[in-house]
Amino acid sequence: MAGSSFNRVILVGNLTRDPEVRYTPKGTAIAKVGLAVNRTWRNEAGETKEETTFVDIDVFGRTAETVGQYLRKGRQILVEGRLRMDTWDDKQTGQKRSKLTVVADSVQFLGRPQGEETGAGAVRPAAAGAAASAAAVPEPAAAEPEAPAQEEDDVPF
Repeated sequence: MAGSSFNRVILVGNLTRDPEVRYTPKGTAIAKVGLAVNRTWRNEAGETKEETTFVDIDVFGRTAETVGQYLRKGRQILVEGRLRMDTWDDKQTGQKRSKLTVVADSVQFLGRPQGEETGAGAVRPAAAGAAASAAAVPEPAAAEPEAPAQEEDDVPF
């Protein structure tokens, strides 16, 4: 695989804040989401340790609108996407800054919304209708207008 690369991320975690949805001048929705991903393990002494990684995620198009409509802080989701490095000049210090973010291709709602009771009235993402199932449908690559175009790799499988 000389000369080729692979950029794929799959994360399951909880939202750290309510999604923030904005629109580009051309009308494309962009939802900014914070995700907390927890890892638990035992050290050599048998003590349970926990580590939390906070990840910023950008969601585009109809999926972004669905995320903004149905998701709230604390909700568990599964995100599939790719890593993107954002770079900019800090206006105060003039230094170069960078941040690694995830650009979501698909978002799946997991668990139950907070405060929802179990029983016949509970709506689960699989049965929530077209709006919730649209969140699991990948957006076309054209839904991300600000991202620079990248060449597609020829993968022989």
